[in-house]
Amino acid sequence: MFAEPDRTPLTRDFFDRPVLEVAPDLLGRVLVRDSEHGPIELRLTEVEAYAGEADPGSHAYRGKTARNGVMFGPPGHVYVYFTYGMWHCMNLVCGPEGMASAVLLRAGEITEGVELARKRRLSARNDKELAKGPARLATALDVDRSLDGADLCGDPHSPFSLLTGTPVEAAQVSEGPRTGVGGEGSVHPYRFWTTGDPTVSPYRAHVPRRRRT
Repeated sequence: MFAEPDRTPLTRDFFDRPVLEVAPDLLGRVLVRDSEHGPIELRLTEVEAYAGEADPGSHAYRGKTARNGVMFGPPGHVYVYFTYGMWHCMNLVCGPEGMASAVLLRAGEITEGVELARKRRLSARNDKELAKGPARLATALDVDRSLDGADLCGDPHSPFSLLTGTPVEAAQVSEGPRTGVGGEGSVHPYRFWTTGDPTVSPYRAHVPRRRRT
């Protein structure tokens, strides 16, 4: 028999580490999203690390802005950004305050609240696709910019918490280049996923956007 996932909430110390330590250690953890519509729980299966001002692929590479300010704050907070004028993506801030590193949540399995997630993801062909990709994950969890800065570790009224879950063994963790990242940041093997998990999103290389004539 499989052991039940550990429901102990992770503390801020978990996030107060280098981003390349935190990112693979997030696999198998359970993200809880509470709302007035009910709770949803997500077992994380795919993430990407972004190493702040040392990483050309990071939003914080050129310094602090109004958009990325949460990344420079204390670890254990949520950083939400809006992309392509359509989608939100959810990140977890880690590392020492001021270092601006964060982990993008790319995919996971909805383990509780499946019916609620289905209502938000009507285009999903099956339950494995409900949170298969960062925009789909954020949509399934009803995440938008209003949740930017939410605290996972110290606020009893927070809409999020992260449970210990069942961490994935190192032998079952794959790594490779980040999806859709171009330029100097494209070579970093900062994407981590649970090997063989059907909820992991497909890799796509960066395709430069053409300017309109």
